[in-house]
Amino acid sequence: MSELRQVIQFASALYRARLDTAYAAYVKRDPVSLLWLRIGKGTPYPIYERLRARGTLTPTRNGHWVTTSYRVCDSVLRDRRFGVHPDGGAPSGGGALSFLSMNPPDHTRLRRIATPTFGPKAVATYRARIERTVGDLLDRAEETGEFDLVSGFAEPLPVAVITDLFGFPESDLADFVRLGEVIPSALQGIRSLRHARELQASNMELRQRFADLIELRRSEPGDDIISRLIEAEGEQLKPDEMLSMCVLLLVAGFAATVDLVGSSVLALSANPDQWQAFCADPESMAAKVVEETLRFDSPVQLVIRHALQPLELEGKAIKKNQMVITLLGAANRDPEVYPHPNTFDINREGAAPHLAFSGGLHYCLGQPLARLEATTALQLLAERMTRLSVKGSSGHRTGSSVRRRTGKIRVTADASGTADRARSGVTVT
Repeated sequence: MSELRQVIQFASALYRARLDTAYAAYVKRDPVSLLWLRIGKGTPYPIYERLRARGTLTPTRNGHWVTTSYRVCDSVLRDRRFGVHPDGGAPSGGGALSFLSMNPPDHTRLRRIATPTFGPKAVATYRARIERTVGDLLDRAEETGEFDLVSGFAEPLPVAVITDLFGFPESDLADFVRLGEVIPSALQGIRSLRHARELQASNMELRQRFADLIELRRSEPGDDIISRLIEAEGEQLKPDEMLSMCVLLLVAGFAATVDLVGSSVLALSANPDQWQAFCADPESMAAKVVEETLRFDSPVQLVIRHALQPLELEGKAIKKNQMVITLLGAANRDPEVYPHPNTFDINREGAAPHLAFSGGLHYCLGQPLARLEATTALQLLAERMTRLSVKGSSGHRTGSSVRRRTGKIRVTADASGTADRARSGVTVT
């Protein structure tokens, strides 16, 4: 009965919080609360503008702060007086994504171990396998004629690359696509009892797969990530941190790429002239498409920082342990920084560096890999499918305020060659 009572209490608290949020959003007209509801998760940008009109730093109904300002977001992310967890310590319990929730010195120690795997030099050596994987996926797409760009291209690409780097067999690819979608959903908390059960089961399954591979690599080391992590065990990497490190690196290796490729195609399909400009010179324009998509539709829309000490910000007194919600998606459309911020423009010049990958000590570890994968994927897509036709899209999903995830994007693959590239374009029907 005690377990049933705990379930009932958990469910009651969860749904009470939802009702409180809905009441604050629609009765009290609180724009921050709207961001946690379906409308805010699917279409956050008009809500960001309502918040922007209130100033650079706005109090929330729960006693914290939120900012849409590029300048303030950038400052908070770089300020050592803020951390990703209160009191300057690590969260208790050691969750699957605990690396993301650590402040120095533990964060510094673990990031130093992981950095060589995702640094620019290492990532450059992955280019051949990325190109090979993209080519294989496009070959299959051309055979089917019409396919879902997300499940048939954007998802399997980074998963295939990162699982290969870990040393998992190709036959496990579908399982890792499934697991990789569930685990990051914990970033915004538990949505329901079903969600809690899915997270628990997925986390247990993923950790067991890694545990089995770690045991194998202790006796049979190879040229893979886990073998290199085993070499770092000891003072650098504690045994009980190995599994959490592996889970984090897996997620860091592909989550952003999936969202980035999908959002790029949606933005290009909504701007056929941009697609034509891209197809005229995919090799030199692919990186520009990626960077503009990162600014225009950031895969991660917000991150939270906790004040580790009392301080002043924008003339406001910030108490110790108060949160500042930095709305990266809003900062990347700040009109004080970007001319015509709500316009998707792959030829944008002289713009400030976007904040899509956060900043400061927690600048995204997997960003070099995500950039290379997305750039390669979009370049080869434009070269091989110049008359790409988007037959229908469910737009962006509404399950998270943190991740900007695309739903299904049904496209027709027209491998029309490169001869008429400049005359090609994306069509939406």
